[in-house]
Amino acid sequence: MARSTTPSFITELPLKVDSKINKQLSARFQAGRQLYNACLKEALIRMELVRNSEPYKQAKKLNREKDKKQRKELFKTAREQARFSEYELQSFATLTAKSSKWIANKVDSNSQQKLATRAFKATERILLGMAKQVRFKVPTRFKSIEGKSNKQGLRWLKNQVVWCGLRIEPIIDWDNPVLTHGLNSPVKYCRILWRILNGKRRWFVQLINEGLPYQKPQNYVTDGTVGLDLNVSNIAFVADYHAGLLPFAQNVPTFDREIKALQRKMQRSQRMHNPDNFHPDFDQKVGNKIVRKKGKVKQGLEFRREKMRQASNKTSSFEHPTNQLTKPAPFFKEYVRKKQWIKTRNYRRTQAKKAELERRKSAYTKSQNRKLVNEILRHGNRIKTENVSVKAWQKRYGKAISAKSPGFFQSELARKAESAGGQFIKFPTKTTALSQTHLDGTRIKKKLSERVHYDVTGVAPMHRDLFSAYLARCVYGDVLSLRDAQSEYPDTEPYLLGAWQRYKQAARK
Repeated sequence: MARSTTPSFITELPLKVDSKINKQLSARFQAGRQLYNACLKEALIRMELVRNSEPYKQAKKLNREKDKKQRKELFKTAREQARFSEYELQSFATLTAKSSKWIANKVDSNSQQKLATRAFKATERILLGMAKQVRFKVPTRFKSIEGKSNKQGLRWLKNQVVWCGLRIEPIIDWDNPVLTHGLNSPVKYCRILWRILNGKRRWFVQLINEGLPYQKPQNYVTDGTVGLDLNVSNIAFVADYHAGLLPFAQNVPTFDREIKALQRKMQRSQRMHNPDNFHPDFDQKVGNKIVRKKGKVKQGLEFRREKMRQASNKTSSFEHPTNQLTKPAPFFKEYVRKKQWIKTRNYRRTQAKKAELERRKSAYTKSQNRKLVNEILRHGNRIKTENVSVKAWQKRYGKAISAKSPGFFQSELARKAESAGGQFIKFPTKTTALSQTHLDGTRIKKKLSERVHYDVTGVAPMHRDLFSAYLARCVYGDVLSLRDAQSEYPDTEPYLLGAWQRYKQAARK
C-alpha cells in the first residue's frame, strides 16, 4: 500500500556561515559526494545484472497488454535476484559509510539513506528508458544534502539548523509574511544547499513544510477557462471576460555588451596560454580584402594525432649490427595525453564575473515570467494550450529562447494551476492546427511573418496569436468545436480587439 502524501511547499532562508562553519560544511558535502558516487556505481552494476538476467529477457519478449501481470512478476524477480531496490542500496550506503568511518562521522544515517535513494532513482530512470545515462558528481556539481525527517540527523530545531553537533543560525526577516508563514508551518524535513553569488559561495537551508504556501492578496486564482497560445517571445491568452498579448521577460537586462566583452577577454587569455590547443591563424579573402582569421580549437582526436606525430619525430636511435632501430623518447606518453587547458587566475576571475551576469539575467527572467503566470491565473485556472515543442525552438532560435524562457513559463504555469485545483490541458497541433483554422473550418497555411489573421467568414482582422488562443478555449479532447467558436466569437471579439490595441500601444512605447 502506497504511503499517503500531503501537500508541501518550500521556505528558503540564508545561513550565517563564517570560515569555520564553511570549512565543516564543505567537508561534509565532500563526504556526501563520495558516498553518492559509490552508490551510483553500485546501482549501475546491479542494473546491468538485471538487464542480463533471464527473467528480464523473458519479460521483454512478452506482450505488454496481454501478458501484463506475468511481465510484472518477471521484472520483480529480476530485480530481487540482482538486489536492485531502494532498500538494498540504502543498506549498501550504510555499510560503505561505516567501513570508511570518515563518511560516517561527517554524514548522518538518514542523509546516507537519502543519498542512496537519490542514486537509485537516477539509475532506475535508465532501466525504465526515461534517461540515457547518469553523471557522477564532481565537487562543483554536488550542491545539496537533505534529511529524511525532522526528528533526527539534519533537522530544523528552535529556528536553527542542527546537524551532528553543528548549529547554524539563519537570517530571518520577520516582517516578511511569506517567511513567517513557512516558519509557523510544520516541517517535514530540511535541505542544505549552496550557490555561487557574486563569485562567493553562499549557504541556504530549505524547509519542506506541510500544507499550502502563502498566497499574496494580489495573486488570487479565479475559477475559469483560459485559452493559451505560446510563442517564442510573447504569450496570448483569452479568458471568459479578458484577453491579453503579453511579452515574455519584459524589461529584463540582457547584459549583452558586458558578457561579450568578458568573453573576448577570456578568449584572449586562452589563446595566449594554450597556443597548442588552437589551429594557427590564417588569411582569408573576404570580398576584395584579405582578412586575418583566428584558428579554431583543435578537436580531441586531431590534437592527439598531432602530438603523436611530434613525439615520433623526437625519437632517440641507436646503431645495431644488422639494422637501425628506433625507440620512442621517454616523453612520448606525455604528448599523447588528452588536451589540457591552462586557466590563469585572471581567467577564473573573468569567468566568475560572466557567470554572475548570466545568473542575474536568469533570475530577472524567472521573476518577470512568474509575474506573467500570476496575471494569467487571476483570470482562470483551467488552461488549454497546444502541445508545442520548446526543444525544437531551442535548436532553431537559440539565444532568443534563452532570453525569454518560454519553457520555464509553461512548466511554472502548469504547476501553479494544478496546485490551485485547476488543470493544464495540452492537445496535439496536428489535429487542431489553430494557426491555420478559420471559423468555418477552412485551413489555410500562413508564413511565420504573417502576424494578422484574415478570416474567410468576413469578421474583422485579428492578431494571429490572439485568434489561436481564442480557438484553444473551444477545444474539447483533441477536437475543435466549430459551433462553440462561431457562437461565442461575437461576445469575445471586443476583448480581443482591446488586447491587440494595448499590445500596439506598448510596442510604440
